[in-house]
Amino acid sequence: MSVLHAAVPHEDDSPARLEALTGLSQRLLARCRAAGASQAEVSCSEDAGLNVNVRMGEVETVESTRDRGIAVTVYFGTRKGSASTADLRDASLDATVDQACAIARFTEDDPASGLADADLMARPGADGRFPEFDSWHPWALEADAAVDLALACEAAGRDGDARIRNSDGASVSTSRSLGVYANSHGFVGAERSSHHSVGCALIAGEGDAMQRDGWYSIALAPGDLEPAQAIGRRAAQRALARLEPRPIPTGRYPVLFQAEIARSLVGHLLGAISGSALYRRASFLLDSVGHPLFPDWFSIRERPFLMRGFQSSAFDAEGVATRESSIVEAGVLQRYVLGSYSARKLGLQTTGNAGGVHNLEIAPNTGDLEAMVRGMGRGLLVTELMGQGVNAVTGDYSRGAAGFWVENGEIQHPVDGITIAGNLRQMFAGIEAVGTDVDTRSHVRTGSILVGAMTVAGTD
Repeated sequence: MSVLHAAVPHEDDSPARLEALTGLSQRLLARCRAAGASQAEVSCSEDAGLNVNVRMGEVETVESTRDRGIAVTVYFGTRKGSASTADLRDASLDATVDQACAIARFTEDDPASGLADADLMARPGADGRFPEFDSWHPWALEADAAVDLALACEAAGRDGDARIRNSDGASVSTSRSLGVYANSHGFVGAERSSHHSVGCALIAGEGDAMQRDGWYSIALAPGDLEPAQAIGRRAAQRALARLEPRPIPTGRYPVLFQAEIARSLVGHLLGAISGSALYRRASFLLDSVGHPLFPDWFSIRERPFLMRGFQSSAFDAEGVATRESSIVEAGVLQRYVLGSYSARKLGLQTTGNAGGVHNLEIAPNTGDLEAMVRGMGRGLLVTELMGQGVNAVTGDYSRGAAGFWVENGEIQHPVDGITIAGNLRQMFAGIEAVGTDVDTRSHVRTGSILVGAMTVAGTD
């Protein structure tokens, strides 16, 4: 057991820290120019956090963290070099710039390298600042209070039913992050954000009949977290619901992916339309822009300016201005997901997605999960996926799964140890419904997704 009586600091010193990081980025850019770099970019970050883990009513770990990082990238024409450090002494910073320059001088030319185009940089407002999106809510949580919260969460789950025999523990985490990105185009962008979570995983039953499940809540503001006791109780309910699984026959059935699992399907889409996969020709969705991939009612929209969005930002990791736009509209793929490097490799323009997408919303076309189960009639409700059986080149999909068997629109019994298989292109086209039961614990916001037919390898 490790106990540190520390907490994320109470005072909000973020404006001063961001100003210091901004000044540091400018000094480093000046050093890069003095070293002869034709272009340069600098990222500076500071993070602080508190993480607590308990199990079976005992404290396992309490960890207070503070991290910082400085990354420097220089370009000599189309030759690139990068180096990083966590040491802010002048000698270390000078050595970091020297190392980046040395690497660039011995690197081959790459016509696609370089900063994003200057005219694509985001522009601050009249006050010289970029908008914030209500993402800064630091939690002045003391270690003792965090331990009490985690213990209360686990106890609420363990004490509610005698069939809860064991626990994988409960956790409480809070963190805050400051970041500055600057480049030789004159762009300087500063951001701050906070993240908090409470989670619990419990084990029901005993011997070979044990089943594990859990629940968690994550938010940018501590007031948006679910109550700790409610999280523990829900973890217990989910573990208990999985007891006494029964076999099901092998066949082709409708498969309903519960919301927190459904976003993995969107993740496979994003992987296939990302620039790196496309220019390496390692995607089953090559040359798919402008082609229908989904039913004509289906849409995915990127919303980078969403208040309290997990990935809201006015600029991407290269300083390019973000914008609200559709990735899929009326079932048709509208664009790829590109940074400047992959865009140049493909002969296209960056989509402002260096570093990833910014808050995706998938439009529903039906009711909540209960309504979707009723409408499915007979099939499989998936609540857990296992394994990595997805081929990005062909789109072939095969993963272990667990969940519940549905007959006559009602859940009948749990199932586990099964495999579901298909092809992602066919699965996308075969989506019949997206629910209103949106899981808001991610930057990919989707309800449950019903795929009309997949091969289910049962356990009979």
